[in-house]
Amino acid sequence: MSKTRTPVVIAGLVSAALLTMTGCSSAPSTSDGGTSTPAVDGSTLVVYTNSNSDGRGEWWTEEAQAAGFDIQIVGAGGGDVVNKLVAEKNRPVADVVFGLNNMYFSQLNAEGLVSDYTPSWSDEVDETLGDTEGEAAYWPLVQQASVLIYDEAAYSAADAPTSWTELATDFSGAYEVPNQSGLGGATTQLILAGILSEFKDDDGDLGISDEGWETVAELFANGIPSETDVPLLQRMSDGTVTAGQMYSSGILGFEEQFGVQVAIVAPSEGVPFAIEQVGVVAGTSKAAEAEKFIDWMGSGEVQGEFAAQFDAAPVNEIAVQHANPEALALVTEVKPQDVDYAWASENMGDWVEKITLEYLQ
Repeated sequence: MSKTRTPVVIAGLVSAALLTMTGCSSAPSTSDGGTSTPAVDGSTLVVYTNSNSDGRGEWWTEEAQAAGFDIQIVGAGGGDVVNKLVAEKNRPVADVVFGLNNMYFSQLNAEGLVSDYTPSWSDEVDETLGDTEGEAAYWPLVQQASVLIYDEAAYSAADAPTSWTELATDFSGAYEVPNQSGLGGATTQLILAGILSEFKDDDGDLGISDEGWETVAELFANGIPSETDVPLLQRMSDGTVTAGQMYSSGILGFEEQFGVQVAIVAPSEGVPFAIEQVGVVAGTSKAAEAEKFIDWMGSGEVQGEFAAQFDAAPVNEIAVQHANPEALALVTEVKPQDVDYAWASENMGDWVEKITLEYLQ
């Protein structure tokens, strides 16, 4: 990023109602590239996540092994992980779930799919960023922002896009939109929540005004569908697109990898903000080992190492000291958008279905 950033202040940045995002496909995948839940022996912890992309799954597997844990990462989009856990409720496969946002974890908690557990590092995080329902079913790890970015080489400051709605009308054929598999991802669903919340209408179709759905239709009609497993900045580097969605912790690494400098769009209403969480899957026969794993995973030392490796913005006060200051600053470049995430959660499935059936190319 070429912009000058102000120092970050972690405490109080976001409210407990925030979501989280990561870039991954909606099809379940194992950390070794598989696409289904693996067969494991009795000593292996199965870990479901939507935060396994860009080498994260492999890193967690290797670091856990070095710490004495045998884990198998199973990755999917945020909404797909929830659906998988719900489907397996009576015969749980997973032992731990992490990376999902507050909205998703609230759903899991309501379904009785996560167990109360207070990790050893609970006093190192702001507990209001996790389970706010008076329980201890999930705990915060990393804060993220879901943002619109553009290639700085493609636009002057005066000509650059300023919002998603402007993209739809003034930048036809220049930006990337999610393909069908991408609609299951947490980043996409967060951004949809942010866009549609600006058109909330109790009398409208699925709670959205006609203007809102017209905007979404135009956004998808005039965008270039994403390619599964092809990063946005790779497509920027080859000139296919000049703008699209990104999760904040991915920006610095992709800039370096593809030699593209991007700018974050900071609309006046703000952007969707979120916190990644972790919890023990209810019904697991390995609860004690799962709790030990969470104690290790969320500790200040381990979160600090993860943050340094992947330019993440941790919420653990000890981990913050080891994180990349530029990565931390990414979360203060934009303000959190005021979104009713409970309302978005209730409607997201119907919104995604409507978009899939009516607006995808």
